[in-house]
Amino acid sequence: MASNGMESMQLAEDQIKVLEENFLRVSKHPDEATLMLIAAECGLTEAETAKWFRLRNALWRQAEGLPAQLGSVRD
Repeated sequence: MASNGMESMQLAEDQIKVLEENFLRVSKHPDEATLMLIAAECGLTEAETAKWFRLRNALWRQAEGLPAQLGSVRD
């Protein structure tokens, strides 16, 4: 089975919980300030947090029947 990239991040259960709560309740596309706050809350770097959101968005888009990449919907 192909890896979706999420497994390679090796996040703790509490980190995943915080990330998922922010994804579902705050924003699927957090701005820089929000990303910084989420990263600090999780004990991750901003780059790691941004990567998680990119991967999670791709999974969400696929689950919704949309292309994995944002902006790739064609007329």
